[in-house]
Amino acid sequence: MRARNGFAALAVAALMAGTAACTATGSSNGSGGDVSLSVWSWRPEDAALYKQIFTEFHQSHPHITVDFKPYKPTEYNTILSTGLTQAGGPDVMQLRTYGLLQPLVQAGDLTPLDGHVAGLSNFDVTALNGARGKKDGKVYGVPLEVSTFQVYYNKAIFAKYQLQPPTTWDQMIAAARVLQNAKVTPFAAAGKDSWLLPLYKDAFAATRYGGPDFEKKVLAGQAKFTDSSYVAALDVLRQLKPYFPKDQMGLGETDVQTLFATGKAAMIPEGSFALAPIKSINPDLDLGVFNVPPAPGAVVNKPLQVGWVDASYGLNAKSAHQKEALELLQWMTTPDFGKLVADKLKQVSLVKGVQSSDPLLGQMVSAYRTDPTPYLMLVDFRYGTPLGSDLEAAGLQKLLLGQQSATQVATDIQTGISQWFKP
Repeated sequence: MRARNGFAALAVAALMAGTAACTATGSSNGSGGDVSLSVWSWRPEDAALYKQIFTEFHQSHPHITVDFKPYKPTEYNTILSTGLTQAGGPDVMQLRTYGLLQPLVQAGDLTPLDGHVAGLSNFDVTALNGARGKKDGKVYGVPLEVSTFQVYYNKAIFAKYQLQPPTTWDQMIAAARVLQNAKVTPFAAAGKDSWLLPLYKDAFAATRYGGPDFEKKVLAGQAKFTDSSYVAALDVLRQLKPYFPKDQMGLGETDVQTLFATGKAAMIPEGSFALAPIKSINPDLDLGVFNVPPAPGAVVNKPLQVGWVDASYGLNAKSAHQKEALELLQWMTTPDFGKLVADKLKQVSLVKGVQSSDPLLGQMVSAYRTDPTPYLMLVDFRYGTPLGSDLEAAGLQKLLLGQQSATQVATDIQTGISQWFKP
């Protein structure tokens, strides 16, 4: 990526030549003021679908076209933070939520949307909180979707071995043993993409540490990550390791999705956001979903549905096309866009009143509304350095590799978060 002064020199040269000046972001095609908006995302797998979605936007806004530019999710944060300080950055961009939003807010890189996007009233407060500045309370993004995390299962494999979605932990382990004896991997779980590990912990063991009740206590200073219930929850993943792929620590998310979609694994702990990618690998896959029954020693006696606001779309404060970008963001608050998110992207839209036509997504969101638990490290412990999610991901990798005990992992989490978190 070129330095700021390099882009400035090019812009001056273009202006002197009498051509249309290149703006800091976006461009005009010179025909009646038509504008092309650059939209960045961390979802390359959605590129073709977003092209369809933004074609529909263009039909109702013919003076605006959208140039959708996705980047690798593991590189996106760095690319975006750099892009927002230089020419050639996005006009509109997909934003991380909660704590990871705050550096961009504090740097003044984003335009507050309060008072500029009337459709924000189409979202409830909890949805907007994921896109809110912690200090000023302003909203900097249009919420895109809520992600849930649960276990998908292959109905054909379950039928072949006469299995049912488990309602108790013992039933789940018994099913895993049946599958293992039949040379079928019970759970397609990754280890290389370590960001998934804290989600596995919450999906399998939020009931063990207390879920929402523990969240309230730890935020109030009435509980710690070294408490016995949390240590036991971390250790649940170690206990499940025999039912994960033997080469788990070398497998990324795409690898395990393929393992599952091709019938080599019967179950996969995954997010609602993975439904479309999994189905794209095998469109004929007959899927079901369930939330993990309470773990041994659980302090919550019913399954919990992990969920969080996963993304929003915001406006680059340096965009030369503020008006047109706000038009796009306003459209993203409408039921029309929400329905496209639900039906094309196969994600759970946060626009009020939008229902997914996909029965699996409907089941996920219904469970979340009934018995929610937060993705704890993302929602509450990404507001300082080191990030809680990074600490837990690294610790769980060591736990699964046999390099640390659950107690050592918990101690490192508590020590790291205590550097910046004050109840």
